[in-house]
Amino acid sequence: MPHSTAGPNRAAAVELVRGFSLEMTGKDVPALREAAHAIPQGTKINVTFLGNEDLQMRVSASRAVKELGFIPVPHISARRLASHDHLEEFLAALQEVGATASVFVVGGDPSEPEGPFPDSLSMIRSGLLEKYGVREVSIAGYPEGHPGITSDMLWRHLEDKYSALRERGFDAVILTQFAFDTDPVIDWIHGVRSRGIDTQIRIGTPGPAGIKRLLGFARRFGVGANAMIVRKYGFSLTNLLGTAGPDKFVADLAADLADSTSGTAIGALDRTKLHFYTFGGLLATSEWAGAYMSGVDADARRPR
Repeated sequence: MPHSTAGPNRAAAVELVRGFSLEMTGKDVPALREAAHAIPQGTKINVTFLGNEDLQMRVSASRAVKELGFIPVPHISARRLASHDHLEEFLAALQEVGATASVFVVGGDPSEPEGPFPDSLSMIRSGLLEKYGVREVSIAGYPEGHPGITSDMLWRHLEDKYSALRERGFDAVILTQFAFDTDPVIDWIHGVRSRGIDTQIRIGTPGPAGIKRLLGFARRFGVGANAMIVRKYGFSLTNLLGTAGPDKFVADLAADLADSTSGTAIGALDRTKLHFYTFGGLLATSEWAGAYMSGVDADARRPR
């Protein structure tokens, strides 16, 4: 997976990768320890809120992130919370391990809420986040849309959540689903900025992984993965045996962000970063990012 070397946008691509964040599950603590040497200290690491993992597993993962010198960003799934007490129990346990400064709030997968929170906005407005020391709240963004929510509704929800966060004094981050195609991502960023939302955006990006695995997650999350799109990303649907990395996606996205004619100049790169979904593992993704920033081929480990 050779990295793009040419052109004035190399600096923009490195800046886009710098300050990346990662995603893990409660079961990934051993993998996190294995990868810790390759992850810059202070990196944000999101801990998912899966239905098959309990509170203790999520809290233990957040504790491990903190103890290893990283910033835990635990996910809170609104529709999976059975009660206000359930949310308070989780927040209190996170606070005990120093993991409430930053959280990611999302509606979640269940079609019907299991308790009093139908969406992330209701959690934001509950007053419970600030009670337990939350200062920064990440919210979801959908550059390619959501299969169950109209585009107009997505924009209205984003504006409402952003407004609620500002009213309550939270710092806000928008964290997106992952994508293979930069075109809808750039269009969506323009849409965010045109609505006066000037907060940091973290673009969901698949870390290096097997092509079959990447496509499986794309289907699961409703991400576009037709032949044209995946070819733009850098691999072919006719050869599913290899692996693919985000080199081309990162280079193209950085070029678009750095292009003054796009209306989003390079100065915006401090407000646009990458969030890696580590389908191929925390270590592989972290090593890829380190190699990309240092100008070394992630496979050959040799200077270009």
